[in-house]
Order: sequence, then structure tokens, then C-alpha cells
Amino acid sequence: LARDMKKNDKLICLLEERQKNEIKDMNRALIEFHKNFQMPETRREFDLNDPQALKKDRPARVSDSDPRCTISGMQKFMGEDLNYDQRMKFQKEQLREWSLQQQKDWKNALADQKLADDLYDKFRIELDRKIMEEQRKEEESRRVVCTATKDFNRMQVAELDHKNKLEKAQKIKDDMDEITFLLRGDLLSENPDQAIGPLGKHHVLVDRWKGMNQEQLMAIRQFQKEQALENLRAREQERQRDAEWDRQRLQTARAQLLWERQQQRQDRVRRQDLDFVNAELSQVQKAKNIYLKEEEYSNIPTDEFYAQFNTTTR
Repeated sequence: LARDMKKNDKLICLLEERQKNEIKDMNRALIEFHKNFQMPETRREFDLNDPQALKKDRPARVSDSDPRCTISGMQKFMGEDLNYDQRMKFQKEQLREWSLQQQKDWKNALADQKLADDLYDKFRIELDRKIMEEQRKEEESRRVVCTATKDFNRMQVAELDHKNKLEKAQKIKDDMDEITFLLRGDLLSENPDQAIGPLGKHHVLVDRWKGMNQEQLMAIRQFQKEQALENLRAREQERQRDAEWDRQRLQTARAQLLWERQQQRQDRVRRQDLDFVNAELSQVQKAKNIYLKEEEYSNIPTDEFYAQFNTTTR
């Protein structure tokens, strides 16, 4: 019984597993059918629920000649750039063509420049080779000229040395003759007679004068002594004149001082007299003021009173 129960359980499990697989296969087949034969876009109401409807829909206008662009549709206005996209595309294409052409021209220019540089380098190399050849020839000719010049200069130096030796010997001989003449002549012997001119003894030749003799020196010294004594006398007289002027100035200053003191004393006496007169006048004026105050309310001033008062004041 137990074995039959286990067997039945296994059979039930197998049947359930088979049933699940069959349901799964049926659902898969149904999904495949829906996917292949019942797509959403085949439905009649798909246009209302299509998520790509706006992408698939035609634009409001295709071009300026679109018949849907009526006046009441307000899809076309004056001044609009309707060919902007085409124009921009054409401009980009044109810019690309220009850029390519410019690159091509640049490459051609570089190639031409490189070719010109290569030709110039070849020309420079050939020119340098010719210049070096000319320099080599010039150096050879210069070397020959230098050799000839050296030989000629050597001959000239030898001749010049010989000439210098002769001139030196002649110069030594002339110098010796001149020294002998000077030693025996009147210049170095300082003969005073050579300074006497042709016009007489008092006429002296300056370029030959060798100095004064003792008589002339003594005469000059005597004259200098006389000049010194004369200067002493002149200074003594000047001193005496200055002393006399100082004495006179002192006397004048003393007299001036005495006169100033006399003037001060006189000014002092006049000032004392003036003070005394002013004191008397002050007393008189005070007395008149007292009298006028006493008579102010008792007597009326008359003309005689004013005349007396004016006379007294004067």
C-alpha cells in the first residue's frame, strides 16, 4: 500500500508538472500570436493611443508652396526666413568647400615653398662652391703676392738699415762738431762782450745777455737802499699826518660833547621855566572856574564879562 501511495504521488507530481508546462506553452504561444498577428498598430483605435503620433504626424507646413498654408491657417507670415535650414546647410557646405580649398591652396603653397627652398639651397650650395673656389684662387694669388712683397720688403729693410747707419754716423759727426763749437764759443763761456749791441755799450742784445757785472749790481743795490730810505721817510710822514688827524678828531669830538652838554642844560632850564608857567596858568584857570561856579545862578554874564574873560585867556 505504501509503495502504491508513493507511486501515485509521483504520478500526480508528474501530471501537475506536465499541466504547468502545457499552460506555460499555451501562454507563450498566445503571446507570440499576439505579438505577430495582433500588434497594437493594427487596431482601429491605435491612432488615438499611438505614442509616436507627434513624430509621425506631418508638420504644419512642408514648404512655402504647401496647399495647407491658407490665409486663415496663419502658417506663413511676411519676413520669415523659411529656407533657414537649407540656407544654413548650404552655407556649411560652402564653408566646408572653402576650408578644403584653403587647405589645398595651403598645401600647394607649402609644396611650392619647399620646392623654392630646395632650389635656393641648391643655388646657395653651388654659389658657396664657386665662392670657395674663388677664395682658394685668391689665396693662392695673395700668397704669391705676399712672397714677392716679403722679398721686396726684405731688400728695402736692408737698404734702409744701411741708410740709417750712414745717417746715424753723419748725425754723430754733426753733433760732435756742434758740441765742440758750443764749448769753444761765447754762449757757454758766458763772455759778457757778446751782449753788446752794434749801437753802443748801453745797447744790450737780450738773447745774448749773460747777466750784470759787479759795478751794475752795486749800483742797483745802492739805488734799492735809497728807495728803502725814501719809503721809510714817506711812512714816517704818513704816520705824523695820521697822528695830527687823530688829535684834531679828538678835539672836535670833545668840543661836540661840551656843546651837547650845554644844550642839555639849556633845555633843562627852559623845561623848568615852562613847567612853572604852566603851573601858574593852571592856578589861574582853577580860580576862574571856581568864580564861574559861584556866579552861575546869581549873575547873568554880560558882554564885559566875556570880553574880560577873553582878554585874560589871551
